[in-house]
Amino acid sequence: MGLKRLHSILFLSFILLLLSACGGEETSSNESDASTDTNSEERKSLTMLFSFASSSIDPHQDFMGVRAGIAETLVKIDENLEIQPWLAEEYEQVDEKTWKFKIREEVTFHDGTPVDAEAVKASFERAVEENAAVASALKIESIEADGMEVTFTNEEPYPAFVSELVHTNASIIKTDADNISEHPIATGPFKVESFISESEINLERYEEYWDTPAKLNEVTIKFNSDANVRALSLQSGEADIAYHLPPEALDPIESSNKHRVESVPSLRVHFLLYNQASESLQDNRVRKALDLIVNRDVMVEEIMNEHATAASGPFNPDFPFAGDSLTVNYDPEQAEALLEEAGYTKNDQENLEKDGKELSLTIATYQGRPELPLMAQYFQAEAANLGVKVDIVTIEDIDSYLFEKQDEWDIATYSNLTAPRGDGGYFLNVAYLPNGGLNPGQINIEKLNELTHQINRTADPETRNELKKQAVSVIQEEVPHSFLLHPHIIVGVNERVKNWKPGSEEYYLITNTLDVE
Repeated sequence: MGLKRLHSILFLSFILLLLSACGGEETSSNESDASTDTNSEERKSLTMLFSFASSSIDPHQDFMGVRAGIAETLVKIDENLEIQPWLAEEYEQVDEKTWKFKIREEVTFHDGTPVDAEAVKASFERAVEENAAVASALKIESIEADGMEVTFTNEEPYPAFVSELVHTNASIIKTDADNISEHPIATGPFKVESFISESEINLERYEEYWDTPAKLNEVTIKFNSDANVRALSLQSGEADIAYHLPPEALDPIESSNKHRVESVPSLRVHFLLYNQASESLQDNRVRKALDLIVNRDVMVEEIMNEHATAASGPFNPDFPFAGDSLTVNYDPEQAEALLEEAGYTKNDQENLEKDGKELSLTIATYQGRPELPLMAQYFQAEAANLGVKVDIVTIEDIDSYLFEKQDEWDIATYSNLTAPRGDGGYFLNVAYLPNGGLNPGQINIEKLNELTHQINRTADPETRNELKKQAVSVIQEEVPHSFLLHPHIIVGVNERVKNWKPGSEEYYLITNTLDVE
């Protein structure tokens, strides 16, 4: 090899090396750009603190499926409490027992499976099999599926059927999925990433959502029954939204420029629930006497800091079926007279007794709604002034306790949505019928039962409203409950949260439009 050729080879090798080096730099540069793009992509996340823990997120068993934006129902209610199609594109009542729904073509489950009428039918068959309250509320005799149309036939004429489909436990889910209690597959804007029972749910945006995709990438819902901890977590920045804050904890939040307080009139009522199995409370005069020692105005002003309205019946007074506002005046003297009429006299210790047995009651309460224990304490003090002993027990899982330990309590502080779908028929069925899903007090009033069954058979809205008003009159006379107040929903919100307000219905907490700055 000559020297000249050697130089040529070395020069060519240098050029190839240089080109190779330049090519490598170009590749590296591209990777760097891609990395920068990934890092600059805004990952929006939000943390919500909620008061009531879920041990399961099976949408057919627990409210959190719809509340968390995981699952959806055929119809929903809007901000005006009017029913609107949701997973159903449209629906019609064929006759007094038959309803036909057309399912939206573009809906898929979180695993990509299309939702058709057969899937909807399977979901309802599971819901009524797994949840007796759903079966009782929906009264479904048969379901037929044909393409994208599903037809329901009720056991009896049932005008309230469509409004009952708004219930979160009537969600549409994929029934052949594994581990539905912890990882349900449904149709909402968020899918479940992980769930820790009674602790937290981690959600991820479902990119193929049939409606406008969610603005948030990730959502965490944490459960904490301590209202003061929820308020402090909001102030520290640990949470962006904190539900059911105590009125006495609002001052530092309202005075902060980083937070705001949303106080929305609810469709809920706080009340005292009387256990009809309690011997002393079977006397209507005793229940009426206890009702008369409740000063609603004081509760609204001093316990709720005006974030509530005094209650005279189960329904928000703005509803046309709420009934006459028969305000129960605070009247300890009349209460004492009623108890004397019922046979109670004061003993040497100034306690009321009958047949040698003191009138002593146990009231159960819970921390999930922080104002309720305060109301129990207020009631205890008023009862003591009258000569009635009241012991307070605080329960973690109040619903299970009231149903499973019915011989341990006489009164409970309780709270229910009474017309969450704009129709009071729901509450009359579940809270007062003997087999009602929200009737741990074993209420069984024959006249009220007859009115409720009549409402269930009546389609005309005006006639239904008139019957519901009659039912309210019976309730006010029989006093199975002492209605205290209609609370506002009090929620603390970080100012970075946009496009969000709590709804009166308390159904749709996490939505596809919820956003953060």
